[in-house]
Amino acid sequence: MLTREMKKRRDAATAFADAGRPEQAERERAEERVLEAYLPQQMSDADLAAAVAKALDGLDLSGKQAIGPAMKAAQAEVAGRAEGGRVAAEVRRHLGS
Repeated sequence: MLTREMKKRRDAATAFADAGRPEQAERERAEERVLEAYLPQQMSDADLAAAVAKALDGLDLSGKQAIGPAMKAAQAEVAGRAEGGRVAAEVRRHLGS
């Protein structure tokens, strides 16, 4: 839930900044920082790569439908310590797509 709220704040801050409303954008960024304090520490890129590699080890990842099972395994391994977009990018990198 907190991750979704942070994403909402980040998107709102970008929209406000693009609309020329820096005060509102900064307020959204401040709220995002408060929410961030309640989340687990985010994984580094190296730790994320290692966790995804561990999760994908031993899985049958052949075919075009490999991304679904790969993401499920990777998300279980990461357990909320990395944003979904980062996990998806790392899974795609490992799958070579």
